[in-house]
Amino acid sequence: MADLIRDISSGQRLSEEASHWMAIVAMEQYGYLLADGCGAELTREISRVKGIKILQPYQALLKDDRGLEHSWDFTSDSVAALAAQRLGADMIKVTDVDGIKLDGAVIKKIRVEDLRGIRTCLDQGSLKLLLGRRCWILNGADPERFAYMVLSGEGGTVITG
Repeated sequence: MADLIRDISSGQRLSEEASHWMAIVAMEQYGYLLADGCGAELTREISRVKGIKILQPYQALLKDDRGLEHSWDFTSDSVAALAAQRLGADMIKVTDVDGIKLDGAVIKKIRVEDLRGIRTCLDQGSLKLLLGRRCWILNGADPERFAYMVLSGEGGTVITG
């Protein structure tokens, strides 16, 4: 949904400010799609909670979005990295690739500094927010394989801040 805003932004010459907040609202709408029928609850607060929660980021970021630049370098990945930073937690990015690829091979472990300026499945804004944190990139396309990776600690790419 945020990609639609990106397309509109480039075609209509929207300001980065308008594009930023429109994309945050799109993330909020996408949360409803994710939560529908899966049993996860929606939350508007960045706080430690029990169970599976899906963050509705608009209200939380409207109150305080310090750390997020209003540019396309900061996407939903950056919102997750900001939440992890505020919670003092590491981050797992579930995506449709097996991890960070460099020179055609998935890298098992890499430092944030080594990814700056390199286009990967993780946005550049996240790299600024992950200092002192870890981010584990995992492919979630196959639920059984994903569960195995999480339980075994094997697979994907670990990015260290």
